[in-house]
Amino acid sequence: MDAMPSEQYVKSPPSPRVIVAAVIIAGGQVLACQRSAPPEAAGKWEFPGGKVEPGETDQRALARECAEELGIRVRVGDRVGPDVPLAHGRAVLRVYAVEVLDGGVPEALEHSALRWLAVDQLDSVPWLPADVPIVAELPALLT
Repeated sequence: MDAMPSEQYVKSPPSPRVIVAAVIIAGGQVLACQRSAPPEAAGKWEFPGGKVEPGETDQRALARECAEELGIRVRVGDRVGPDVPLAHGRAVLRVYAVEVLDGGVPEALEHSALRWLAVDQLDSVPWLPADVPIVAELPALLT
């Protein structure tokens, strides 16, 4: 019996891990959150958010992350800026405009500090490198 010819399988690279973040704007200011960990990121500023878990949509993950990190309920809106590649292409950051619901007030549950920044204050904090392209998009949203 002749052997079947071997099929060539091309393994595609794994899909990048999706990280979502929230641009929360109120009164012409955007919420910035100061990281407390890990040590290489501690003290830097970011938009709140986190990993999209298996089976979650970006929107559901972002709503969950805002509840966990800030103690608020939110409505997730439109994308802000392009995908930002992270971890040498192993992850991607997707940022969304987010509206706080029910008069909620964000609390620093997982961050060292929170700060509301006006357009002329965006450069007053050291942003994490991944958030810098998004910060560049903010003047149009804050004015």
